[in-house]
Amino acid sequence: MAGLAESGSNPDVDLLYDINGLAKDAPHWFDRIMEFVGEWGLLLAMVLLVVWCWWSVRRRADADAASSVAGLVWAPLAASIALLVNVPIRGFVERPRPFVDHQGLDVLVSGKTDFSFVSDHATLTMAMGVGLFVANRKFGLAGIGLALLEGFCRVYMGVHYPTDVIGGFALGTAVVLLLSPLAMALLTPVMKAVEKAPRAGLLIRARGAVPAGQETLIPGARAEHSEERDLAA
Repeated sequence: MAGLAESGSNPDVDLLYDINGLAKDAPHWFDRIMEFVGEWGLLLAMVLLVVWCWWSVRRRADADAASSVAGLVWAPLAASIALLVNVPIRGFVERPRPFVDHQGLDVLVSGKTDFSFVSDHATLTMAMGVGLFVANRKFGLAGIGLALLEGFCRVYMGVHYPTDVIGGFALGTAVVLLLSPLAMALLTPVMKAVEKAPRAGLLIRARGAVPAGQETLIPGARAEHSEERDLAA
């Protein structure tokens, strides 16, 4: 892996310069925005997306709401596990940051002294995105889109090689999918138990929420509806 960092004639380094070169041509204010977005903004957006998905699930109150919430709980847990798995990987590969071995990069964030492979940001966001996909496909696709944007930002900022990002995507996805059956088997019964609790159940279903597809009628309307059916008979 170190050999990739030393050569400037490989696709990894060429793509690094191509993407980071966009930062040199961009206005200063745009680089500052990309710095915030790539360092903190997309992570915050991912958290808000998970909260939004949870709010949507509990308001909709589908029959499988407990399973969906279990998937939402698994998303951040999987991301945390993926980051822990990355610790020995970084220590084993020991790949320096791209600006250590390559001159002329426009580095938007200073103080990065740890190793480069694999990207924590890419690992975290992709694990969250795929975890969201396990719980809800629509929100999951949005989360995966945010993860892809995060990967682009890390290379744009000059702090990671493209292969660091790809490795992070692979690690985050692998942890989520490989451990998902076990995680869901453990978390779903817990969420179903929470759903039955008087107050804690509000974490799974909003107060007064009725599963989709079930009609709700006020008492007077229910009686009128019953009379109409009798007349029709």
